[in-house]
Amino acid sequence: MTFDELGLQENLLKAVQDLGFSQPTPIQEKAIPVLLSGTKDLIGLAQTGTGKTAAFGLPMLQLLNPEEKHPQVLVVCPTRELCMQIVNEVEIFKKHMKGVHVVAVYGGTSISQQIRDIRRGVQVIVATPGRLIDLIERKAINLEEIQYVVLDEADEMLSMGFQEDIEFILKNTPRRNATWLFSATMPPEIRSVTKRYMKEPFEITVGTKNTANKLIDHQFCVTTAQHRYETLKRIIDFNPGMYGIIFTRTKADAQEIAEKLTREGYDIDALHGDLSQAQRDKVMDEFREKTLQLLIATDVAARGIDVSGITHVINFELPDDVEVYTHRSGRTGRAGKTGVCLSIVHARESFKIKQIERMVQVPFHKVEIPTGKDVCRKQFFFFMDKLINTDISHGDYDTYVPMLQEKFADMTKEEVLQRVAALEFDRFLRYYENAEDLNLRHTDRRDDRRQERTPDGRADRKDKKFAPSSGDMVKLFVNLGTKDGFYKASFLQFVLDLSDLPKDVLGRIDLKEMNTWLEVDRKAAQKMIGSIDGKKFKGRRIRMNEADSVRR
Repeated sequence: MTFDELGLQENLLKAVQDLGFSQPTPIQEKAIPVLLSGTKDLIGLAQTGTGKTAAFGLPMLQLLNPEEKHPQVLVVCPTRELCMQIVNEVEIFKKHMKGVHVVAVYGGTSISQQIRDIRRGVQVIVATPGRLIDLIERKAINLEEIQYVVLDEADEMLSMGFQEDIEFILKNTPRRNATWLFSATMPPEIRSVTKRYMKEPFEITVGTKNTANKLIDHQFCVTTAQHRYETLKRIIDFNPGMYGIIFTRTKADAQEIAEKLTREGYDIDALHGDLSQAQRDKVMDEFREKTLQLLIATDVAARGIDVSGITHVINFELPDDVEVYTHRSGRTGRAGKTGVCLSIVHARESFKIKQIERMVQVPFHKVEIPTGKDVCRKQFFFFMDKLINTDISHGDYDTYVPMLQEKFADMTKEEVLQRVAALEFDRFLRYYENAEDLNLRHTDRRDDRRQERTPDGRADRKDKKFAPSSGDMVKLFVNLGTKDGFYKASFLQFVLDLSDLPKDVLGRIDLKEMNTWLEVDRKAAQKMIGSIDGKKFKGRRIRMNEADSVRR
């Protein structure tokens, strides 16, 4: 099928042709004809990077009335980055349409300017939930005029705690003709929202629900817990052309690893919750422009990042939830390109790989951690290719050739090449000269258990969530649960970020609808309680205390 057969009007077809596209992606082919009816609710399930913006953007532009200068379409998405990306794409689609205006509405910038933009007359508003609610409360936008509501990356919005905001928006758009929901996965929370606010929605699934992208090579390597950082370094060195994102569980890990790698000469920066909006924008601009080769991020900070050309996603640690893995891996393998998602695990996490493999329905490949010689060889070939492909057409290098020939007259060509190689590779050769094997072999497992013991002989509490509790742990009660929009990974990050404690202090987490019970290392329990008890979450006071006191 071609775009000509989908029922789009001429000015939109021309914009698509200007982009060089003739055939729609599967989600576009299935969604566009349904959405053009203008009266059908739709659920579109597809991985990120499959062309969802065009799937809803083209029909919404065709359905709106350019003569009416008030908001007719509302697109809600989880993050500022995704908000800006959608606006940029819609601007391209509407380039041959007159009188159509789009405005982006998000936090971290002047709300006054955004209000002025809306009052000038716009037909399409693309907004993050928090800033949209601010505008509603200031009576700067009238939702009753909205005819179409698009919820993009709905699963990410729910996992970030925006369920109440989304339901408020849907309750207050009574005249909408249709609701279009797009998501990579379909957790129960989304299903319940669709049942309450959508009428017999037409459901489209590209691929299988909750599965990972088939264009991604899902890999894992096994090492000891203490060699995780060294393994990460070796993977980066073995892939000199890598342009990737490294995921950690906590902002402390992200910052620490970024600082270590920066000191060792890598082009990397961290993205986490402690950054201001200006700092975040600076990091993202540098990453998009490829001034940075690598970005290290927490799951919350990386929501909605859409950067083209990412070759690798590296899980420094596996996430607790399969849906989080799907979102992480979805940063690569976009727009028909292939990518690699590589997870660094230790022996006791191998069962997690099997769980994720079953859930996302794609095979995982175990790969060997490269040896020092492998790294040097790969870097050498990469350098040779770079040397051969160097463009010498723009400089007056002929002027210097006679001087170079005179300078190197006493050397053979082989000796010159050896010196060039030594200049480039001396650091790698010295570093990896006596590099140890980082792969965890079957014979290493007892050693791994010994290495994961504390100086006084007790078992280290890494991955305690899967280990039996002991007298070293205290059970705490928190009055937050799944009803507040949490799942295990987001709750873990929430408590660690508030308390500024390392993840190793946590044990089992039992997340219930209204509250949560979690095990914490006895030495860290009071610090966690002091940091969290009494804080506010969505206007509600958080209560955290020892479970024994709750029972009493």
